[in-house]
Amino acid sequence: MQTDIEIARNAKLKKINEIAKELNIDDDYIENYGNYKAKISNKIFNKLKDKKNGKLILVTAINPTPLGEGKTTISIGLADGLHKIGKKSILALREPSLGPVFGIKGGATGGGKAQVAPMEDINLHFTGDIHAITSANNLISAVIDNHIYFGNELKFKKVVWKRCLDLNDRQLRKIQTGLSEEKNIVPREDGFDISVASEIMAILCLAENLEDLKRRLSNIIVGYNEEGEKITVKDLKIEGSLAVLLKDAINPNIVQTLENNPAIIHGGPFANIAHGCNSIIATKMALKLADYTVTEAGFGADLGMEKFLNIKCRKAGIKPNVIVCVATIKALKYHGGVAKEDIFKENIQGLEKGMNNLFKHIHNIKEEFGLNVIVAINKFKEDSNQEIEYLQEKLKQKNIQMSLVQAWEYGGEGAEDLAEKVVNMCEENDNFKFTYNVEEKIQTKIEKIAKNIYGAENVEYSEEAVEKIKEIEKLGYSNLPVCIAKNQYSFSDDAKNLSCDTPFNIHVNDIVLKAGAEFIVVLTGKIFTMPGLPKKPSAEKIDIDEKGNILGIF
Repeated sequence: MQTDIEIARNAKLKKINEIAKELNIDDDYIENYGNYKAKISNKIFNKLKDKKNGKLILVTAINPTPLGEGKTTISIGLADGLHKIGKKSILALREPSLGPVFGIKGGATGGGKAQVAPMEDINLHFTGDIHAITSANNLISAVIDNHIYFGNELKFKKVVWKRCLDLNDRQLRKIQTGLSEEKNIVPREDGFDISVASEIMAILCLAENLEDLKRRLSNIIVGYNEEGEKITVKDLKIEGSLAVLLKDAINPNIVQTLENNPAIIHGGPFANIAHGCNSIIATKMALKLADYTVTEAGFGADLGMEKFLNIKCRKAGIKPNVIVCVATIKALKYHGGVAKEDIFKENIQGLEKGMNNLFKHIHNIKEEFGLNVIVAINKFKEDSNQEIEYLQEKLKQKNIQMSLVQAWEYGGEGAEDLAEKVVNMCEENDNFKFTYNVEEKIQTKIEKIAKNIYGAENVEYSEEAVEKIKEIEKLGYSNLPVCIAKNQYSFSDDAKNLSCDTPFNIHVNDIVLKAGAEFIVVLTGKIFTMPGLPKKPSAEKIDIDEKGNILGIF
């Protein structure tokens, strides 16, 4: 059997300008990065401003197993399936981070015959967007410490800005800097976040244009002075330099699926520690370019989808017409208590118990957010006919639409049924609503998500979190959305509590104000903004042969 990378390498791709022309994008708006990837200038919005938006389809999922459930594969397959049934569609996805590529989860370009290409480029350096974000982030750190070195005119007492790196490196979570013992260098405790959790990444994804990007960058809070007053990037006078570093990164990237259909890939925040959605610019551009836009939000519906709806949709003034909730039989059994090594063995009892996870997500989508939903079962060859039939019957009993998708094996052809059902559902009415009002108290917003979306009984706050909330209220930022950082495997903040069949509380350990991104990060449980590598990372399998072919990326 061919690997994903072999399938992608053997595909016949079109030159990216041909893909752009099919979307009526002139060469004047395209900046090529080789033959098969390019950037689209934001100036195209002037041309598209009077064009009506297409339909928006959001792909989310149940809580995943450690290797994921194929949400990106389903998204790509659905976009290809829409083309198969004669609809003009486009993908709007996130950029992969090097952390998972060299860690445990692997790349983020789909799988089998449902991939975006060039696969190796997209999974590695791509067009340099994440490098630009890393550089901008670390320029702030360099300027802060330089400012302190030359006399600390702004009277920094506390620095809250961290450095970043786009790799999983737990050793850097907490470090000491300035240990050279040079005159005027002040040692201090510091730390690194992964680049995709940087506030710069969030700002790039939430900014409407270059002017809005500069405004948000200038509002980043980097520290506090001796009177407890905030110190911002604007005080450091470097918002212009940061914008220069990001001037290309703000333009979305265009690539293609293996079936030569267009895909815009831009921005890559994680959904467990950040807001988990591609850029507003990319999504809005896609909505103008095609009749159907397929996008996805990271991890389960309790994370990426919740943030897509409560943060991104609120800021962008958009909403999805349909939610596709991806599930796998293996993940349902995993949440039903079946051991990880046994999830590919037939087990109806485990499947039945694990379906509570799916039903909770469906309840949230339909009742808490008021949106239309269809379940997409990503079929694996190990799934038994008995398990598939059982699942179909249980969903039918609850009047939940379902499609069995085989996009990995057949590409767009394996998602035609899903495409037909999604097109029909796009014409149905909905009753979309947010989980909370931004004017509510910070604790109220957190508790509404914890209780209504996660199903928690209560929320417990550390003393530090309570003090941080008071500080944010004092600074006048309490009316921002909240972005909860939580493990992705469970509705609870305990990654081992997969079934969540007994009452649980959410434990808030820290609160971080992101004034530039314009949301409040809520850190729960044992969540880290710099992940670590597994015992046997994927980095051990990746190589390059004598012909220059990259091996081992999946």
